[in-house]
Amino acid sequence: MTKINFLYTTAPDSSTAGKIARALTERGLAACVNAIPGVVSTYRWAGKLEESAEVVLIVKTTAAAAPAARDLILELHPYETPCVIALPVSENASSRAFLDWIEAESRGKPIDR
Repeated sequence: MTKINFLYTTAPDSSTAGKIARALTERGLAACVNAIPGVVSTYRWAGKLEESAEVVLIVKTTAAAAPAARDLILELHPYETPCVIALPVSENASSRAFLDWIEAESRGKPIDR
């Protein structure tokens, strides 16, 4: 089983995305979070077709830290049903040094301030 996961989620704006990204990295639940603005999502919600501007977040974490990272995203997220998807990373096709860095930085630790 892979030790590294990427969590894919979206946020309604840059402020919310930044809040989630900072919380995850400050708590050591993610080594890095990429925030990609300018995404337009088209989806069905409550029987209606919707279209919303969103910010995509890619959370680089370990499989062990992913459940706690997911829980923190759900806690901080304003959506009723936010998208949070865990994607396993293929270790044999990835940079070993980068995966080691993710592992080292995603062990869950106190906030450094």
